[in-house]
Amino acid sequence: MTSTNATTLADEPAREDKYLTVAEIAAQLRVAPMTIYRYVEEGAFPGSIRVGRSIRVPVAAYEAYVKASVISHG
Repeated sequence: MTSTNATTLADEPAREDKYLTVAEIAAQLRVAPMTIYRYVEEGAFPGSIRVGRSIRVPVAAYEAYVKASVISHG
C-alpha cells in the first residue's frame, strides 16, 4: 500500500467564509442587480464564486468595497 499526500476537503480546516448574494448586495446599495453583476465581472469583489447559476460575494470583499467607496469631506 502506498501513501499519498493528496488532501481532500475533509482534511482541510473548517472555513468560516460568509457570502452574500447579488440580490442582497443590490438591496443594501439600492442599485439594480445587473450593476452588481457588472461589478463582479470588473473585479470589484475579489473572491466571488459561482454556485450553479448564481454568484456569491465574500462579505469581506463587499465590506472592503464599501469602505473604499466612502467619500471624505475635508
